[in-house]
Amino acid sequence: MNPDAWCGPASLDNAGILEAIHRDYIAAGADIITANTYASSRLMLEPAGFADRFEEINRTAVQAAHRAREASGRADVLVAGSLSHMCPVVGGTSQPDQTRIPPQAVLTEALTELADLFRREGCDLILLEMMYDPGRMGPPFEAAVKTGLPVWAGFSARRGGDGEVLSFLPEPDVPFQDLAAVLQDFDVAAAGVMHTPSNLIGDAVDALRGRFAGPLMAYPDSGYFEMPRWQFKDIIPPNEFRRFASDWVEAGVQIIGGCCGLSPEHIAAVAPMKRHGG
Repeated sequence: MNPDAWCGPASLDNAGILEAIHRDYIAAGADIITANTYASSRLMLEPAGFADRFEEINRTAVQAAHRAREASGRADVLVAGSLSHMCPVVGGTSQPDQTRIPPQAVLTEALTELADLFRREGCDLILLEMMYDPGRMGPPFEAAVKTGLPVWAGFSARRGGDGEVLSFLPEPDVPFQDLAAVLQDFDVAAAGVMHTPSNLIGDAVDALRGRFAGPLMAYPDSGYFEMPRWQFKDIIPPNEFRRFASDWVEAGVQIIGGCCGLSPEHIAAVAPMKRHGG
């Protein structure tokens, strides 16, 4: 993990590892694999000194996913390009560095560039991951929709002091349903809650349902982040994850996956729940 750019530059020297990881998740039952591009827009690469390797880093990540699909013999597996509004993070924390959040024009240019690369490299859809900052959400939505690829929007939540469901944004407190209001302005194929603890997913999905009538998704995290590494502490056991997932399906969620901290074993635990053609 790079101390400034997190996981994006890791693709350069670890393409084989990336491909193996994708293959592990496919073998566990995953129908969609997400390329390692969450932190590889110029918003993250340029401050870390990797701007001149933008194309190489992202092409390597997407191609690793394509190779994994081919090697697994699962032509039905979809490759998603991950698009986020991640900006530099304060070292040792999970908090964005407010002094290094670029203006809207820079956000738009960087995310449009990455979304267009996904289209050129043959991604099947764009996954908007960890949408939580109303001030930064417009550019990724605009960039993704402009490609013409299907867009799935993943929002992130936290619990407020009084138990209310809020945007993951540290401050100010933004009600989750207000965060999801962006869906009124963009046509997305699916929307849901990600990078959020399992015990909060259900309430956040309920709040989202009031803003979105399409297919719903849930892919929680487990553990916590301290730049530049994910901390695999108190990870939810796969059987407990399945119990939560059963509740989400009962509540109408149609797409289930795993974010940071969740392993192929977690995907294998929920894979038998899949229903095809229904």
